[in-house]
Amino acid sequence: MTESTFWTEIAAKAKTEQRPFFTMAPMEAVSNTVFRQVVARAAAPDTFFTEFVYAKGITNPNTKFPVHGRLYVSPAEAKMPVVQLWGNEALDFVTAAASLKAKGFEAIDLNMGCPDSTVIKNHGGSDLIRHPQWAIDTIAAAKTAGLAVSVKTRLGYSKLDEFREWLPTLLRQDVDVLTVHLRTKQEMSKVPAHLELIDDLIKLRDELAPNTLLQVNGDIPDYQAGLALAKKHPGLDGIMIGRGVFASPFAFESQAQTHSLAELLELLRFQLDLFDDFATRYDVPRFPSLKRFFKIYARPELGATALRNAMMDAKSTDEVRKILNDSPFTA
Repeated sequence: MTESTFWTEIAAKAKTEQRPFFTMAPMEAVSNTVFRQVVARAAAPDTFFTEFVYAKGITNPNTKFPVHGRLYVSPAEAKMPVVQLWGNEALDFVTAAASLKAKGFEAIDLNMGCPDSTVIKNHGGSDLIRHPQWAIDTIAAAKTAGLAVSVKTRLGYSKLDEFREWLPTLLRQDVDVLTVHLRTKQEMSKVPAHLELIDDLIKLRDELAPNTLLQVNGDIPDYQAGLALAKKHPGLDGIMIGRGVFASPFAFESQAQTHSLAELLELLRFQLDLFDDFATRYDVPRFPSLKRFFKIYARPELGATALRNAMMDAKSTDEVRKILNDSPFTA
């Protein structure tokens, strides 16, 4: 086990409250400082992950996958997020881990599950399922800085039964946390998550690496669903929520509540302000990247379809603010 107490402290706090720990998944163009702060204002999980960060890019600015603002953490954030790294060359993880430690990060997560074709073509994400020695080598390399080291992966690459060999390979590396997205790479998100395999995963963990915390991801919409899943599967330590935050930014709320359109739009205003501040620091993200978030706030079931459509036609954050100011849905 690595020297860091990052995950043990999170797990211990959750255990005293008789619940699993909750995290927000690393999501490309989503889990940067802007949206982390939005979700934290709505209802914060126990910890956040960053966007995908190319390990080589942390110390080599000339790669084709530059870091830019992916590692920026606002002073307003309560704690440093877990940095999710991808790649396959061990030396890149040695240098990345040392650099991240110097920057004050406490934990890194290795991406061994992303199904994106560009990531796989560049030997990252799910490609490591097909190259287990790369996984072994990068985990060992990531541990050299003494940070907490976790892994996020899938059940397999093309066949479900691959988990019986693949996950034991990871568990034998003595990582702090193993997060399993309950689908294969080939399944993407086109089939229901294989919740029926959770007990098998717990059994594997208990046999091979009882000190490794086990977290699952996939089709878990909110805190209440995660709590119910953990109660149904004793031994499950953590719940990771990804797409659930697009159904509601209040996904991590411990007591389910009904939120008005006015409340949601106030969160959007907050996001617009954060977005503008972030854009002044880095040449990313571009305004069109914001549009994927509008559906979170201007929800059809709350009568905001026309409002959302108007925002989708906007060309700037100021235009969105004007649309909000002119709408009848004002807090």
